Amino acid sequence: MNELNGSLEAYRRTERIVGAGVSSGLRAMMQPHPLFIDHARGSRMWDIDGNEYVDYVMGWGPLVAGHSHPRIISAVGEMLPRMQMIGMGHRLEYEAAEAVVAAIPGAEKLLWSNSGTEAVQVALRLARAASGRNTVVKFINSYHGWHDSVFASVAYHEGGEAATMNSLGQNPHAIDQLLVLPFNDIDAVGELLADAAARDIGAVLLDPVQSNSGLYAPVPGFLEKVRELCDEHGVILIFDQVIAGFRVAHGGATERYGVEPDLSVLGKAIAGGFAQAAVVGRAPIIDLVTQGVFHAGTYNGNPIALAAVQATMDLLNEPRTFEGLDSVASGLRTRLVDAFAESSRPFEVRRIGSLLAIDEQAGDRPPIWSDLTGELVNHGILALPSGKVFVSTEHTHADSDRFAEGIRAALRVVDAAAV
Repeated sequence: MNELNGSLEAYRRTERIVGAGVSSGLRAMMQPHPLFIDHARGSRMWDIDGNEYVDYVMGWGPLVAGHSHPRIISAVGEMLPRMQMIGMGHRLEYEAAEAVVAAIPGAEKLLWSNSGTEAVQVALRLARAASGRNTVVKFINSYHGWHDSVFASVAYHEGGEAATMNSLGQNPHAIDQLLVLPFNDIDAVGELLADAAARDIGAVLLDPVQSNSGLYAPVPGFLEKVRELCDEHGVILIFDQVIAGFRVAHGGATERYGVEPDLSVLGKAIAGGFAQAAVVGRAPIIDLVTQGVFHAGTYNGNPIALAAVQATMDLLNEPRTFEGLDSVASGLRTRLVDAFAESSRPFEVRRIGSLLAIDEQAGDRPPIWSDLTGELVNHGILALPSGKVFVSTEHTHADSDRFAEGIRAALRVVDAAAV
């Protein structure tokens, strides 16, 4: 490694070209500064100065099959000379859809979309049409995309059932019909949904594993009770599985916990790194797009992205794929727990499937995870400032060893600087 000097100079050179330096505000959080990548393959990335990293960012989640998997790239490469954007139907629209629907228990039909944010909005529109009601219930700290109507009570919440806006420029009236509850509070859900008709509640929007807010599993009986209450009070249950889908199990949280929602939103891993999302669920609800519910998008189900979807589904369908993912992710958690145990700093490492979350219990001490992620770069490890860790089919136990050793080395440096 060049101790970041070359990479830092590269960042300064590139920053003047791209203005703010990154194409997403979240990428600006990367420590010690945003990196600029030249190429990537498998579990590795190389920056524009040639430095090699083991990557646990994985494109912020989509790369369940690693970077540039040959079979996905080949499928896309074969499609490129045939068609890119055609504005017509093509057979991958239904072939890829059949592959996705087959993986998710209880799913009957599918609508294509381009991103998780878009697909959540499609699902909410379908739920309002199906229920005849307008108010949506979500859970505190759950992230369901950046749209004004759901970007609320994420990280910051003022208390009570009323949602709290989380961005400057957000339309305050967009969350007038959004209510929030604590995750895993069965009693609170029951009390609120008992008045669902009177309060015009048409949908419960739920990330089953709180994947964007610390990775917390549902307590036993929680999802089952929410399902029961939604059925009892005429409310549409939506699972946001943009991250959990194809990561916590082959069939997502639906398979892992045995509870079938009315609709599920899928994204991230569905196309192995290409931009694609979907809403899957019960046929009578999905069919509302032929009965007055407007759903559009020029790039919905474009041939390039759906070639990637079909190849990714084929890969994930191979025998023992998820057993291998689970083995590597489990081993990584064990190694990280052992590495953190050698420090006086209290860290917790949670895991569900190929998703991990590193949670710093700082208490009264200044938090150091941000400094650690910056120092990890010097040891050839890329990790997210949020503490989320994404494992791919291309990661190995040797990569896990390297991550753990990087944590040990980074802790020594950061602890020494704090003295």
